[in-house]
Amino acid sequence: MTVSVSGGRVVVVGSVNVDLVIRGERLPSPGETVAGGTFERHHGGKGGNQAVAAARLGRAVVFVGAVGADDFGREARATLEVEGVDTTFLATVADAATGVALILVGERGENLISVASGANDSLVPATIGSALEKIDLRPDDVVLVCHEVPTNAVREALRLGRSVGARTVFNPAPADGIDRTVLALADVISPNQRELLTLAATDSRRSGRAGTSGPAMAADVARAARTLIETSAAGPGVRDAIAVTLGPAGALLVTPQATVDVASIAVAAVDTTGAGDAFNGALASGLAEGRDVADATRRAVVAGALATTRVGAREGMPTTPELEAALGR
Repeated sequence: MTVSVSGGRVVVVGSVNVDLVIRGERLPSPGETVAGGTFERHHGGKGGNQAVAAARLGRAVVFVGAVGADDFGREARATLEVEGVDTTFLATVADAATGVALILVGERGENLISVASGANDSLVPATIGSALEKIDLRPDDVVLVCHEVPTNAVREALRLGRSVGARTVFNPAPADGIDRTVLALADVISPNQRELLTLAATDSRRSGRAGTSGPAMAADVARAARTLIETSAAGPGVRDAIAVTLGPAGALLVTPQATVDVASIAVAAVDTTGAGDAFNGALASGLAEGRDVADATRRAVVAGALATTRVGAREGMPTTPELEAALGR
């Protein structure tokens, strides 16, 4: 893999997990056992996946996170390094297990995921501050943060990125426990539709506004995104853009000036587990290359679609030639 020397780095602050996956004919309902599945083990975690996605697109990637002093942790570090990710600031925590995700995948590619965070929960602001100071962030870098680590660590990573003029991208997954003190530190956020509506509902309660109720339509999604950009009684919002991922439909990009539908490409999806992470890694990579947010989002949508065509969260992450070929169809 060739790492580009032009543009900035992608500095990922996030989670590392080992994914334990069962694939079956269908997903079980609550209280139901569905037999006949097959078992697989993959390396994952939103942070680790997003780092790999950016690295495969030629970016220099530095990872900040934590694993346990166990076999899973040693394997997780090695797999990131094989992909060209700098793991200097991936800490090993002696008294914690490496994070684990239990994933159920149905035959149509849909999934259910439950996570035991383990060492990911050990990240604290002091750890983040020390790592980012040693990394020596630059204005052309992009700081990409996911929410599978503690919220105070997310806030500190975004704050420090903003303080040096780096572009800050926040993937608010999961969306619980996030308010404007975090969102206002992000230049771009990248929720899926459900996460966006959770963020908007939380913001509505805090600011005393009426929220969206009932099934969400396209107009509701755009309106919810715009409320998170606009300044309210609760404070300033997301600075530049909200890129709402919509699965096979692509994404909705909302900026202070416009709302743009970003179409995807048609693919034969077999596993959607890593699609959102491919999107985020490609989005950060595009921004670090100096692309504007609309172009970076267009490329990220296609990268996310390509990621669904292979089994495993990371296995389908596209390389630059694969992405360029798909964009040229």
